[in-house]
Amino acid sequence: QVQLVESGGGLVQPGESLRLSCAASGIIFSTYTMGWYRQAPGKQRELVAIISKGYSTNYADSVKGRFTISGDNAKNTVYLQMNSLKPEDTAVYYCNAKRGVPPEHWGQGTQVTVSS
Repeated sequence: QVQLVESGGGLVQPGESLRLSCAASGIIFSTYTMGWYRQAPGKQRELVAIISKGYSTNYADSVKGRFTISGDNAKNTVYLQMNSLKPEDTAVYYCNAKRGVPPEHWGQGTQVTVSS
């Protein structure tokens, strides 16, 4: 069974940092395109960052320069380092895994709240 488990969310003040983790089981993450998405109340789910082949990365313009996606092959885990957090980063963050054939896999999400 494929399972993606996110962790690391929490409540922080603007300007602070968090690191999210996505632990994958049932797949070798480096053979998938792994992504972090987020969804705020009343808004559509949006792509935050993607890592392919374990090293090739892309970012949404809203987080470029502040967030970094990376992976640890030995731990089969993908990370999202989030620096200089803003209130508009508040959302549930989801881990995603996909490849050339179905299915697409999602974690349950972890809440990130940025507030004074």
